[in-house]
Amino acid sequence: MSRNGRTFKSWPTLCDAVAKSMRATSAVLDGEVVCLDDEGRPDFRALLFRRADPHFYTFDVLSLDGIDLRDRPLIERKRALRRIVPRRLGRLRYLGHVAGRGCDLFRLACEQDLEGVVAKPRSSVYRVSGDNTPWVKIKNAAYTQARDRHELFERRATNGRRR
Repeated sequence: MSRNGRTFKSWPTLCDAVAKSMRATSAVLDGEVVCLDDEGRPDFRALLFRRADPHFYTFDVLSLDGIDLRDRPLIERKRALRRIVPRRLGRLRYLGHVAGRGCDLFRLACEQDLEGVVAKPRSSVYRVSGDNTPWVKIKNAAYTQARDRHELFERRATNGRRR
């Protein structure tokens, strides 16, 4: 399901793989659906045009087996997420974090032609209200997959506000 509440029905195989591999009865995960190129890097066009099998990279868990975790610190939610996502690589993948080396990580993301990085305080709770979030998305201005697709990678202005 998307953040806007839309149900995606075009990836039933991915949904089944995630459900079968997760070590929990129920969970609400935050993450990204990604198709990978031959080098294991995200391939946005493959995702957009359904040219490859998708993977789900999860980086946060909001609810686990009926328990709301959104008021818990990010680092605690990441530990809970690590326990329920298999370590072996499959269609469901855990996306870890890098503490204290954000500039190095961003430089590497740019060198690898990735979209960017997201910075989140370790102690942040999960709250989203419009643009009011405790995290920042830092984009790679030279990201080649954004060419001719800026409408998908840039935030749209709405009523004078950015979202």
